Parts: sequence; structure tokens; C-alpha cells
Amino acid sequence: MPKKNRKKEEFYNVITHGLGIVLSFIALILMIYYSVVSGSGIAVASSLVFGISLILLYSASTVYHAVYKLRWKKICQKIDHLSIYVLIAGTYTPIALLGLKGVWGWSMFGVIWGMALIGFIFKFSPLRNNEKISLSLYALMGWASIIAIKPMIENLSTGALSLIILGGLCYTFGIYFYSKDS
Repeated sequence: MPKKNRKKEEFYNVITHGLGIVLSFIALILMIYYSVVSGSGIAVASSLVFGISLILLYSASTVYHAVYKLRWKKICQKIDHLSIYVLIAGTYTPIALLGLKGVWGWSMFGVIWGMALIGFIFKFSPLRNNEKISLSLYALMGWASIIAIKPMIENLSTGALSLIILGGLCYTFGIYFYSKDS
């Protein structure tokens, strides 16, 4: 891509991802409010984890797209990519702890955060430049809920299940953009 177009694209990335930060703060405030009203400590904690993971992702991405010096860009890109693992695990947290609950919920919570940790370790390993591994781990994490589909159907509303499927599709679609940026 010509340099002029790249700068323009980065400008729009900064604007849209910066808007994501603002919307994430609003979402966090609303989630905390409704969680406190519900009286559930797990709802408050899950909302905090999810909301902070959103803010982290959009903040890391905004900074990454705003930086031009190559040395800083590479550092910011790594943080941006690490934040994807955090967001996926953060997204699963309320699903696992509030939707599934019990053994299934805590197991899903542990597996997803364990996969996020594996992703972090991978990003600092000698294999870190193998993008096929990154993309595969992102996809695997994004669709890991399939293993708990039966308890999810039993415990979640049709609306919640639809949102989870839509989220999985969005993560899968996001892999395309990630692969183009790497």
C-alpha cells in the first residue's frame, strides 16, 4: 500500500479504535451499574474483567495505529496482539461464570484463560513470528465454546446464544484484518 494511503488508513484506525475506547468505558459503567443492582459479586467481577479487556484492546490498538517510529510500532503491535488474547478470555468470563456456572463455567473459565496464557508465552517464544499459530490460537479460543454447547443451550437464552455465535463470527472475521496487518 502506498505510504499516503497507509497514513490515511492509520488515521481512520486511530479514530475508530479511539471511539472503541469511549464506547468501552460507557459499556463498563453500564455493566457495573447493572451488576451492582443485581447484587451479584460475580457479575460485578465479570463485568470488570470484560470491560477492562475491551478498554485494553482498544487502547493498545489505538496507540499501535498512532505510532509511526518502527521500533515503537513493533512494541505496540506486540501489545496489541497480546490484548486480543485478553479480550477473548475477558469476553468468555461472564459467559462462563454467569451463564454456565458450576463445573462447566469454572472449567471454561480456566481453559480460556489458560489458552490466553499460552498465547502470551507463544508471543515471546522463538516461534512468535509464525502467524499461522497465532491465527489458529485466536480462532480456537474464539470457538472454544463449542465444547460446552450442550450446557450453554440448557443454561442460556436464545438471545444470549445468538450473541455468542455472532461474537464468534466477529472474532473469525477479525482474524482476516489481523492477518492483513501482520
